[in-house]
Amino acid sequence: MKLIKQGAEAKIYLADFKELYFPFDEEKVIIKHRIPKRYRIKEIDEKLRKERTVREARILHRAKQFGVNVPYVYEVDLKDMKIVMEYIAGERLKEYLEAVPIEERLKLCREIGRQIGKLHEAGVVHGDLTTSNMILREGKIYFIDFGLAEFDSSLEARGVDLHLLRRAMESTHYKWFERGFEEVLNGYEEIRGSEKRKEVEAKLDEIESRGRYRERGWIK
Repeated sequence: MKLIKQGAEAKIYLADFKELYFPFDEEKVIIKHRIPKRYRIKEIDEKLRKERTVREARILHRAKQFGVNVPYVYEVDLKDMKIVMEYIAGERLKEYLEAVPIEERLKLCREIGRQIGKLHEAGVVHGDLTTSNMILREGKIYFIDFGLAEFDSSLEARGVDLHLLRRAMESTHYKWFERGFEEVLNGYEEIRGSEKRKEVEAKLDEIESRGRYRERGWIK
């Protein structure tokens, strides 16, 4: 196994599926291992890691059922708190979007919106929507890294999900993010309809207004 990423809660490894399971299968897999935290009481630590491991696996399964492009889950190991999932080999959208013509960028942003719409239809919010957590593989956009995802159908949570993406796009794709985010909303509307779009846009405006008030010191 090769360590490819280490976060606060988990280590991410790239491994050969054939070595772990089937000797005839050449497929690569991702192994996400939620590591123990020494500062937590052992029983509490195990409970939290188990809950988060199970939740992430269930979220990925639920998203897949609703047509969202996410990795397949192959195994959930609740002894070592590991998830074995499909490795999505492709190009990260963060870089890809900056390397193609604006027409292609807007087309991909619309598809991002469709994928978010399907995710929200599934009653799931991603919690960390950025183009760094999106992979383009064979013309399809895949969402990855569901460590902060939740089962949450509230308008507030959906608004926050889109707010996080808008902020990420403004930071990373600042030259054209307004046109891009408008296409995200257009794609979202294709899946959820005009009324749901209006509702989430209103909530998005409210969330952003609250942020501006805090910046000016009007909300403590």
